[in-house]
Amino acid sequence: MASPLKRMLIGRPLKSSEAGDQKLGKLKALAVLSSDALSSVAYGTEQILLVLITVGATAMWYSLPIALCVLVLLFALSLSYRQIIYAYPQGGGAYVVSRENIGKNAGLIAGGSLLVDYMLTVAVSVSSGTDAIIAAIPSLYQFTVPLAIILVIIVTIINLRGVTESATILAVPVYLFVFSMVVMIITGLVKLALGQDVSHETASVGTHVSGVTLILLLRAFASGSASLTGIEAISNAVPLFKDPKAKNASRTLIMMASILGFFFVGVTLLAYFYGVVPELKSTVLSQIAENIFGRNFFYYFIQATTALILVLAANTGFSAFPMLAFNLSKDKYMPRMYLDKGDRLGYSNGIITLALGSILLIILFQGKTESLIPLYSVGVFIPFTLSQTGMIIKWVKEKPEGYMKKLSANLLGALISFTVLMVLFITRISEVWPVFIFMPAMIYVFHRTRSHYAKLAPQLRIDEQMNLPAFEGNAVIICVSDTTKVVEGALRYAKSIGDTVIAVHVSLDKQEGKEFVERWNRIHPEVRIADLYSTYRSITEPLMKFIDTAQQKANQDNYSLTVLIPQFIPKKGWQNILHNQTSLLIRTKLLFKKDVVVATYPYHLKE
Repeated sequence: MASPLKRMLIGRPLKSSEAGDQKLGKLKALAVLSSDALSSVAYGTEQILLVLITVGATAMWYSLPIALCVLVLLFALSLSYRQIIYAYPQGGGAYVVSRENIGKNAGLIAGGSLLVDYMLTVAVSVSSGTDAIIAAIPSLYQFTVPLAIILVIIVTIINLRGVTESATILAVPVYLFVFSMVVMIITGLVKLALGQDVSHETASVGTHVSGVTLILLLRAFASGSASLTGIEAISNAVPLFKDPKAKNASRTLIMMASILGFFFVGVTLLAYFYGVVPELKSTVLSQIAENIFGRNFFYYFIQATTALILVLAANTGFSAFPMLAFNLSKDKYMPRMYLDKGDRLGYSNGIITLALGSILLIILFQGKTESLIPLYSVGVFIPFTLSQTGMIIKWVKEKPEGYMKKLSANLLGALISFTVLMVLFITRISEVWPVFIFMPAMIYVFHRTRSHYAKLAPQLRIDEQMNLPAFEGNAVIICVSDTTKVVEGALRYAKSIGDTVIAVHVSLDKQEGKEFVERWNRIHPEVRIADLYSTYRSITEPLMKFIDTAQQKANQDNYSLTVLIPQFIPKKGWQNILHNQTSLLIRTKLLFKKDVVVATYPYHLKE
């Protein structure tokens, strides 16, 4: 049942030779890897206004210079990540840059921050998409969390179908969103220029507003910089591009930054001129669209495409998280399962891990975007700062031709990113304090994982000088519950591999145990039976003690010890629940015993 369902949801398995077909061109890559950054215009301006509105509506004009500062940061980061793409075409982004130029721990901080940030990307994107749906259909407000979880599951299934297929699915809503935003911004600006919308009173630029402080403006700038999350995704996922990978990735980054800059400035201008203020059940983007078009078809079209891209913006995380996990796993800081490709040639273990983490975050934060944004911003500005610093160190050490221009761009990016990070820590410490818990915990886990692999290798490595003595024989202990066909077959196999065969039975009742021993001796007089009475009705406890004793004897005689467990297999999988799983429990306990071979003799039922 599970296999047909899996095939239906994610498609047929792909051959390894088809991996080349799973690479992305520029237009598809823009849809897959830029959806997070592009969709952030739906909440970036709103985050600035949420800070400014605490002073009053007259402070809204400050959103314009703040937007220009965000634009400068966007320009600096775009230049920097373009350089990273060419310098590190193998991917890895901030993690690889920080590790190679600053140090291992700096790399792990950047990598750990991005892993959590991609989970937050999914949580924020889906929560924002849910907000857009609720803005159009307010009656769904009470179902915010279940709706968000369902959307995460849908996006997960899309990504499990493979990079190329998910890109094909995503391209349509992403470009529909781009179209709707271009139409809305141009229509709104044209109407304002023609004086068709003059009823919205807004404080003039330059108006003095009491209560506006430098800290407030820095906080608004830091909040608005959330619009830049997702810029690093392309540098992390360069291997997903078609050849020439670096060139295609660089051009995709330039396209994304240009579109993002136009959208962000356009939405901020429209919000100012239309006098839009944040509301609980209506997003800033929704209010702008309603002001320009009214509640007509195009308003709902904008809401629908916004909701779609906000949900599908999670796809940036689904594309970048598995690649980052792959790089960390390759360096032995994460489990090796993140190196494995699934049926559709994607890193499905990374995709599933990301989905589970984001669902947990949605539940913990009740799907509230405003609660997730501060952590989201910190999670991305830590690697922003580290990657810029790493590139500065790289240029200073290598001094390539024209390096001063490159260094200047990285220096500007590093200074602004560090400033934003400090503002977030200072002004929103009550919201971002979990960073100081999960980050050290992640670094500790990374080091413990690598330590395990470092200790594992010498234990498994073959020493050509080793000269271990051969076993003198093999003792087989066969666990029996009754004299059945399963036990008969297991006994024949035990005799074929064992020099000594002992049957072990655990009795819960002394009289029944006596009767079983008599029956066994009549049927199998050639095989010694050990009947163990269990005072507390435990099967495993007396059995383990017997095996410990047998193991000591086997070691003394230089014998190998094999424990054989007979097990019948029902014809239908669901029938397993009708039977005790004692054999599974015994096998699990025996796996932790040193120098004991555990074997299962399966007997398949026909009906």
